[in-house]
Amino acid sequence: MDQNLKEFYFFSDFLNRRVYNTSRQRVGKISDLVAERAEPYPMIIGMMVRTKGREMYLPWEKIIQIEPQLTLSAKELMDLKTSLPEKDIILLKEEVMDKQIVDTFGAKVVRVNDLHFLRVDYRLRLVHVDVGFRGLMRRVGWEKLVDQALRWFFSYVLPNQFISWKYVQLLSGSDLLQLSVSQKKLSHLHPADLADIIEDLSGRERSAIFHALDAETAAEALEEIDPKIQKALIETISVEKASDIVEEMSPSDAADLLADLPEERAEEILEGMEQEKAEDLRELLVHPDETAGGLMTTAYLSLTPGVTVETAIARLKAEAPNLDIMDYIFIVDEEEILQGVVSIRDLLTAHSQQTLAEIQPTRVVSVKLDEDQNEVVEAFAKYGFRALPVVDEEGQLKGVIGFRSVLDVLAPDAG
Repeated sequence: MDQNLKEFYFFSDFLNRRVYNTSRQRVGKISDLVAERAEPYPMIIGMMVRTKGREMYLPWEKIIQIEPQLTLSAKELMDLKTSLPEKDIILLKEEVMDKQIVDTFGAKVVRVNDLHFLRVDYRLRLVHVDVGFRGLMRRVGWEKLVDQALRWFFSYVLPNQFISWKYVQLLSGSDLLQLSVSQKKLSHLHPADLADIIEDLSGRERSAIFHALDAETAAEALEEIDPKIQKALIETISVEKASDIVEEMSPSDAADLLADLPEERAEEILEGMEQEKAEDLRELLVHPDETAGGLMTTAYLSLTPGVTVETAIARLKAEAPNLDIMDYIFIVDEEEILQGVVSIRDLLTAHSQQTLAEIQPTRVVSVKLDEDQNEVVEAFAKYGFRALPVVDEEGQLKGVIGFRSVLDVLAPDAG
């Protein structure tokens, strides 16, 4: 099969799509996809093709190309059969599409508008049902038009709304599907969803998915994956790709990952990274996990006291994609000694030409590098901050602890 494949596909990408032979002659169109029942994510094993007034079954491995058009060879066209394989299968259009979904309490929740597939090597697995308005618009061919209209008139991006297939149960002989959980499991696609999928699959399939992801997507998913699986995945890829992925990760998450790797492997990854980012991570790796230094990140914004509010907001906007901490700007002098902390609320309510020194609170709360993580948790609970600066014995700002890191201490198994 061709190499120009996407990472994700939708059922609407295939339904009614034309099928061609190698001479580019149309031989039929797709009327359904066939999946083999498997836990937790069914695999697509073939498709139903309507040709010459009949529906024929086409095994997935017989397809020689799906991009830019779906193509079969003359021999494969002769091998089309009317009978379905003798397996426990699901006809997705017939049994899943347009079905009402009910939750565990029997309440009707939503309708299936589309299905979402993840590519593993050259095969597709059904990972989500799409129950959102975007799925409906995609299916009727209006997705781009509606997207443009909403962006133009309302500056609104229409989200995907997915339910993980592992929560969906087919009810035999019924026009309903059932959720194995309550309605609260309705969710938007998030890196944590991809992490769930990767964790649920076998080791070989995990590696296949991870190898196919671009560095940014892989980094986002890796941050959400169980540390043991993180370590296994990062060891299956080249040092060069591992370096690219770790560069895209949050510094605190990247440091945690590198700390779990053999020292030689971690150093090879650091050597392949940009020097500045590598040095930041080396500094973080010095500190034990159970201390403030082990919880902190270096991805925050620090400015000097004389910077104006207007300039500070502009810097924050410019650097936002690379920051872990967005709730505060930290004020330091020329020696990097912590002088104060300004919240986003302080910035937005101040005059644009005021300096940070003029609007900073008089009291600064911070924690020391070697402070125990339990004392850090107590400080968050006591002061109610969303982030706390970390300083050394001289008062130099060394990092910042975000609230998420505190949650990892309080509930390490919550994901």
